[in-house]
Amino acid sequence: MRTKYEVGDILRRNHHNIGKLTKNSWQSRTLYALAACRTHLLGGHIDKCTNPDCNHIHISYNSCRNRHCPKCQGHKREEWIEKRESELINAPYYHLVFTLPGELNHIALYKPKLLYDILFKVTWSVIRDFAVNPKFLGAKTGMIAILHTWGQNLSLHPHLHCIVPGGGISHGKWKYAKGKDKYLFPVKAMSKVFRARFMEEIRKEIRLTYQCEKALFAKKWVVYCKRPFWGASQVVEYLGRYTHKIAISNHRLKNLDNKSVTFLGKDYRHGEKSYLLKLSDHEFIRRLAMHILPKGFTRIRHYGILSSACKNKLLPVIEQQIGKPCCLPVRKTSMHKRCPVCKRGTLITICFFDKRGPPSGMFQNATVPALSA
Repeated sequence: MRTKYEVGDILRRNHHNIGKLTKNSWQSRTLYALAACRTHLLGGHIDKCTNPDCNHIHISYNSCRNRHCPKCQGHKREEWIEKRESELINAPYYHLVFTLPGELNHIALYKPKLLYDILFKVTWSVIRDFAVNPKFLGAKTGMIAILHTWGQNLSLHPHLHCIVPGGGISHGKWKYAKGKDKYLFPVKAMSKVFRARFMEEIRKEIRLTYQCEKALFAKKWVVYCKRPFWGASQVVEYLGRYTHKIAISNHRLKNLDNKSVTFLGKDYRHGEKSYLLKLSDHEFIRRLAMHILPKGFTRIRHYGILSSACKNKLLPVIEQQIGKPCCLPVRKTSMHKRCPVCKRGTLITICFFDKRGPPSGMFQNATVPALSA
């Protein structure tokens, strides 16, 4: 459903300033793609209703399909979730969050790939080693990790959301995690190991000042663990909310003045209280550009028994031992779009066109989206 305000509206009215507000050409190209999404600039296609009593013609503009676009994530999210449903293990899943301190934000701005690769590497090493420790689990486990780089006010806030099954494989046998509360492994211990290993890795690549290292070791690095998911439906719901999430959705935009943007945020430190934040167009675009990932960077990664190298071999063995998860939600996977007029027929594509527009004479009995300047 189209919202009243869109990120694309802000980008289009600042089209000539995008290059000045970004740090590299990749960020500029991404923002230009978001601005052109579902406008005449990308061309479109013509759909016709299959219902003979309707025969409605619907003209649509093409999407940019960019992973940072607020309007292009729904289909990708559904496809990804369908693949993951078949890989669910009949065990509780834990949600852990590993957060980098703000003192590393300057590295995230200028060397994002380096910093985020280290974040993935170190996080998995911590979870893997705690899992194989007989004191905690004594088995090989897995992890799905999803990188988010933003806070509610669009500030830089790199953190990794991790989904870890409550158990693992030990000598070919499935072994459930010992903890029955919200902690898979002790959070304070993980935090200290996370900090030490991250600092060890970052020193290999970047020479930090004495003051920066002192500040980083003085802080308590945040490792947060939520209560486990006890059902497959909860895991799928979580995947749907977090996997293809972007820095800001169109639904959070509440007002666009001539030169400013007002959007909704939540203060999670004080009971998820909502608040409104107003930024100038230029500041909004600058903050948005900070969350554009490097070209080709993989922001969703699988490790251990959930990795591509292991899951095809190990998941059937695990399923044979502990069974399949039950009560998976029924998902609508139809690739056909329902006609918005008669609600009975489906829309089939009969013609494509470029940015010059659809062929003349096709507008009779047609729904045409408004052109975006």
